[in-house]
Amino acid sequence: KPQLVASNDRFCRFLEEYCPVVTETYYPTIWCWEGRVQTLLRPFITSRPQVQYRNELIKTADGGQISLDWFDNNDSSYYPDASTRPTVLLLPGLTGTSKESYILHMIHQSETLGYRCVVFNNRGIAGEELLTPRTYCAANTEDLEAVIHYVHSLHPSAPFMAAGVSMGGMLLLNYLGKTGTDTPLMAAAIFSAGWNVFESVESLEKPLNWLLFNYYLTTCLQSSISRHRQMLEKLFDMDLVMKARTVREFDKQFTSVMFGYRSIDDYYEDASPCRKLKSVGIPVLCLNSVDDVFSPAHAIPVETAKQNANVALVLTSCGGHIGFLEGIWPRKCTYMDRVFKQFVQAVFEHGNKIFSM
Repeated sequence: KPQLVASNDRFCRFLEEYCPVVTETYYPTIWCWEGRVQTLLRPFITSRPQVQYRNELIKTADGGQISLDWFDNNDSSYYPDASTRPTVLLLPGLTGTSKESYILHMIHQSETLGYRCVVFNNRGIAGEELLTPRTYCAANTEDLEAVIHYVHSLHPSAPFMAAGVSMGGMLLLNYLGKTGTDTPLMAAAIFSAGWNVFESVESLEKPLNWLLFNYYLTTCLQSSISRHRQMLEKLFDMDLVMKARTVREFDKQFTSVMFGYRSIDDYYEDASPCRKLKSVGIPVLCLNSVDDVFSPAHAIPVETAKQNANVALVLTSCGGHIGFLEGIWPRKCTYMDRVFKQFVQAVFEHGNKIFSM
């Protein structure tokens, strides 16, 4: 069974009643139960539900643009009135977009419940042009704040929550830690967040993890900015950035410089959600596996979570990073998908029972 960490008895009872999956025994797929194997295989094994998006580009205060992919769910029989149709904002991982299989599955789950979804694509990675020499990072929440307030302004009467995966979860936690209760979001779900960036990069720099994940992730980051080289060369030595062989080297030469940090340590300190968890002011459910090499078990802020009545951690012994595969042939629904579906439904249908906590 997962370990459920929550100091608020009322939140615990709410989860046990309306999100019972967090108390059920999680049985990982027997032939790929190890965390790294789950992490590697999930993108290839899981299906990719068909989703028809409506794309929208919105302008930012600094002259940039953000790509939003909407799944309006206008055929919703549960919520035919678009003005009050519950809305879920989805934040993909580090180099992820609305096309990631885990995002498509979240939308598929939301569709069956009648909800609307909107995917926040970080600047410059969803095919849109980069209008300014700026991309994104886990610590800077300005773009996310702009998107949340924009979506809320379009549907002010619609119940509104968010779900973030990996770096998307880190960004969402950093936003929630900054805003406290001053947010239009009712609640949030976080999956496979890296809680302490120092510990995450150290884990990813171990020889086998570097070979399996770090080098590939670094090349993905480089690929995501190479299309915008002409714009970015105005501020960066792109030849040096392209020589990076680890995520840490990339962040040292590019990310920390772009956002004005004096050092990479300053950036990693600011980007680590464990520092802001105590300030989160709305109900948040966080799912992590303790065998996730991207977020080592010893770095999960269990004691800090116990000090905030709004926070619940669900910790599984297996599952890897955005893995959580289950069943003999795990093509469709994962444990993570089930946690997402039940928690989102619990918040939208029964949320009044936790909002008086």
